[in-house]
Amino acid sequence: MIINRQEDVTMAVLEVMERTTDPRLREIMVSLVTHLHAFVRDVRLTEAEFRAATEVLNDIGALKTDSHNEMVLMAGSLGVSSLVCLLNNGDGGTTETSQSLLGPFWRMHAPRVENGGSIVRSETPGPAMFVDFKVVDRNGDPVSGADIDIWHSSPVGLYENQDDEQAEMNLRGKFTTGADGRIWFRSVKPAGYPIPTNGVVGQLLDAQQRHPYRPAHIHALAFKDGFKTLISQIYADDDPRLESDVQFGVTSALIGNFQRHDEARPNDPDAGAPWYTLDYTLTMEPGDATLPRPPIK
Repeated sequence: MIINRQEDVTMAVLEVMERTTDPRLREIMVSLVTHLHAFVRDVRLTEAEFRAATEVLNDIGALKTDSHNEMVLMAGSLGVSSLVCLLNNGDGGTTETSQSLLGPFWRMHAPRVENGGSIVRSETPGPAMFVDFKVVDRNGDPVSGADIDIWHSSPVGLYENQDDEQAEMNLRGKFTTGADGRIWFRSVKPAGYPIPTNGVVGQLLDAQQRHPYRPAHIHALAFKDGFKTLISQIYADDDPRLESDVQFGVTSALIGNFQRHDEARPNDPDAGAPWYTLDYTLTMEPGDATLPRPPIK
């Protein structure tokens, strides 16, 4: 098609997109082009702005390393990750869900830990935390034999892959639910933390005068055949930034009761005081058991 006016560009591109043989890819590409071209017209994107935008995308890709994923950070900072999650879970976004964001720090092959064990592998000063998760299906029945990956930041807000002072796989572990659907373990209470701001996402936050902090949370990934892989984050109810999460990930269903105890823990003098407990129920939905691609190695 010979282009005679700016409207012809969209028509020509859509005509090509319509030839896509895969139905789902065709649907996505037609919609993408329609909305993308409408966006360019809506903001009357200048040539200089277009060149700057392509540089931004190049910079996002160039910033990916074995321990950092700038694209995942950007998707979260724009609310896209949270929106996709909520649209695809909880009966199509109509009910509460335990599903949440994967985040940029999940690693495969976390060490196996028996129920009741600790995931603290190096000296990690902070309040002791005792976690009890129960995994159930939609009917509330316990899900036994599910593999549960756990990972979280330290009390200074760093994951082990970000912190040379932490041992390999510190504050990470893989558990298996028993007949009652439970796992339980010891750790230390995580802290909220700033996402990396030395890249494109940091520039965006600075331009919008937004803080870079995520509220404190614990990650859980539950895997079992016959169920959709559950990816969840359980947020500390005492964190002051629950309502301003930079990644828009906090929902009412994901706020856990991190109960503080100021007295000595019975039969456990090493726990010190204060110490915390967290009891939380994760709900798995029917579906395909597939693992996501790890954002980092």
